Amino acid sequence: MQVHLKKYILPLRHTFSISRESHDFQDTLIASLSLNGKTGYGEATANPYYKITVLSMTNEINAIASEIENFNFTTPELFHSFLVGKGLSNFAICALDLAAHDLYGKLQGKPLYELWGTNNNHYPTTNYTIGIAPIDVMLAKMQEVPWPIYKIKLGTSDDVAIVRELREHTNAVFRIDANCAWTAEETIYNAPLLKDLGVEFLEQPL
Repeated sequence: MQVHLKKYILPLRHTFSISRESHDFQDTLIASLSLNGKTGYGEATANPYYKITVLSMTNEINAIASEIENFNFTTPELFHSFLVGKGLSNFAICALDLAAHDLYGKLQGKPLYELWGTNNNHYPTTNYTIGIAPIDVMLAKMQEVPWPIYKIKLGTSDDVAIVRELREHTNAVFRIDANCAWTAEETIYNAPLLKDLGVEFLEQPL
């Protein structure tokens, strides 16, 4: 089995901001695994909060590249167990695990959902994320992509007001992610107000 790694710098349509950082590009590692004429692809992104870079993931994977090439690939589950045993970061494992599942489906000649015994109509809808920005920009982003569920990044001095204004323009489900920007007191204060505004849950407020 051959392994290949390539870095991509993906430009974002909009500046993406959370409570602790902003960026206009996303560094991404694409990993591919090839066997018997088929190639599977996986992805993992750099994450400054966890001190993960494309280079660090690349170095981790290259350190065991010869072992990957000699691995007797039969199922992605066994390959995942092999990777965990090598002490790789979860980010590096993610890229290779995705590639292994993609490869397995191609080797079997079936989409993964069929191999898993399910169908394309069986999965929950994911959310579309709106980063922190001036309220008019956040509203424009929301209107640009009509969606039934939005995750709204918060961590400002006007968080409840932001949600209240966005609620005026959509009946979509809201999920809030403050990325550790609130105190316990702020969380307790904000929670019932946000519930009344149709917020489904709070993610990582503290």
